[in-house]
Amino acid sequence: MSIIEELKQIEGEVAQCQLCELHYSRKNAVPGEGPYNATIMFIGEGPGFYENEQGRPFVGAAGKFLEDLLEKIGMKREQVFITNVVKCRPPGNRDPKPEEVELCTKQFLERQIQLINPKVIITLGRYSMSLYVPHSKISDIHGQALRVKGRIIVPMYHPAAALHQGSLKPIIEADFLRLPDLLSKTPKVVEENLPASPTDSAQSASQLSLF
Repeated sequence: MSIIEELKQIEGEVAQCQLCELHYSRKNAVPGEGPYNATIMFIGEGPGFYENEQGRPFVGAAGKFLEDLLEKIGMKREQVFITNVVKCRPPGNRDPKPEEVELCTKQFLERQIQLINPKVIITLGRYSMSLYVPHSKISDIHGQALRVKGRIIVPMYHPAAALHQGSLKPIIEADFLRLPDLLSKTPKVVEENLPASPTDSAQSASQLSLF
């Protein structure tokens, strides 16, 4: 089975998934989208209202800001893979529960990462960041390149944060503007396993002297 076929299979599994209570309230599951050979993978938290309506990630105001950020570094969303930690919208836009994060990560996200094998994973917000550096604050490490279990991780604020707190917008923009330099210096890493679960401490994280 080709990578594309395997990713399509995951999409089908996501659409039919009933492993946690999030499936009760979803309209459309949001498996993620992007090329199978994407250099960059963005991982957000979970689908919002518009994502649940359309079955696509980052299509609301935060998604428009993400597209603007990509444009600033000469990229389009069609060049990157965009997904979330959980694939169904939590009811009432609540935070995803730990068991929901763990189930969705093990069942779907880890497989997507293995197949796409991106050069850099950019975590958007604290939920995806915690998969790799669970005991850190995003305010302390945003924009830094970290090597965690064989992968290059760059934690960033979620684009939605800038919409609610305007002072974060220039910080997020500055972090994005450093990405081209990072990509030019970072060799493609070999395929590695993710932490066994979101609670598996990423103690092997180390800051790279790339910025």
